[in-house]
Amino acid sequence: MNRENIPVVTVPAPLKPQTGKAKVAPGQSAAPKHVPVMSPGLTERSIFHEPWWLNATVGEHWHMAVVKNGADIIGEMPYTLTKKGLWRVSTLPPLTRTLGPVIKRQAADAGDPEWCHRLDVTRELIAQLPDCAHFHQIAHPLVSDAEAAAFSLHGFKVAVGFTLKLPAGADEASVWRGLRWNTRNRVRRSAERFEVRELPGVESFVDFYDSNLATRRLDNVYGSTIMRRLLTEVLRHNAGMLLGTFDTDGTLNAATALIWDKSNVYYFLTTRKATAHSGAVALLVWQAMKVARERGLEIDFDGVSTAGILKFLAGFGGHLVRRYTFEQMRGDFAFMHTMRGHSRVLVKRARNLGAKKSEAAD
Repeated sequence: MNRENIPVVTVPAPLKPQTGKAKVAPGQSAAPKHVPVMSPGLTERSIFHEPWWLNATVGEHWHMAVVKNGADIIGEMPYTLTKKGLWRVSTLPPLTRTLGPVIKRQAADAGDPEWCHRLDVTRELIAQLPDCAHFHQIAHPLVSDAEAAAFSLHGFKVAVGFTLKLPAGADEASVWRGLRWNTRNRVRRSAERFEVRELPGVESFVDFYDSNLATRRLDNVYGSTIMRRLLTEVLRHNAGMLLGTFDTDGTLNAATALIWDKSNVYYFLTTRKATAHSGAVALLVWQAMKVARERGLEIDFDGVSTAGILKFLAGFGGHLVRRYTFEQMRGDFAFMHTMRGHSRVLVKRARNLGAKKSEAAD
């Protein structure tokens, strides 16, 4: 297995207070601000589309819709197909953040606009999807409006979520200036207190991940076996690394799993001890940004699930990027899904009431 040497984490010196406009040296232009542009569409597989990834996460329960032009594949879309009780469902595999259509660009001399091409190919891909009670996919950020329109025209519910990304190409000093002042301080102090180095293997990461959940009386929702299998394949394909922050006595405080493909480094999985300083995670984020810079890739912070996470990650700069969600749910499955949701709420209320009564009796 190939391992990469992790250099000592360094941070730039403190920024000096700046007054007035920044001066630009003769012959140089001011650094341009990043301006998001409309997505051209996903034209090659992300790491989540790779067959080895799908095999590791869902085994034989995935399939591929394919559109050809002659002998050339011009569109493909992987999907799962599993049983949930009496129903067939197609959802994202465990630990798989995004999927969606991958469509080859049409020839430069094609008569129609690119979006028409993408819409037509996506409709052909959708036509190959099996009839199931529930379909749900979060699309890769590069999946364009044309693909979303195709799903909408076929009766799917199209929603929008977000992830936070940092563009490639910036030097370390520019990225450091882009950090919020309190984030810079947190990273700097953590670099003085902790050491970042690669973990010895998958077992150490998953065991640490599970033990931190157990302390909080939580289970690994992905499944420890699947997580081990997937991370083993990630390292085997040289598509990621496992990093940790250690105290001076060698105690592991926080760990992260980074993965990458040809375009992005993904801040994929993170865990920390309940007693660990929050700066341990901030230092891991800074190291992930360094890995992305050295590889010349963008960094994707892998979705925004809560306001607290967004506030924390926003301290590292970057910009919001939308991700489409495509969903279709049959009426009988929707009814069952709603009733189960109500049942879970009632069970939770009953447990809370029982806990309050126990506290009162004590």
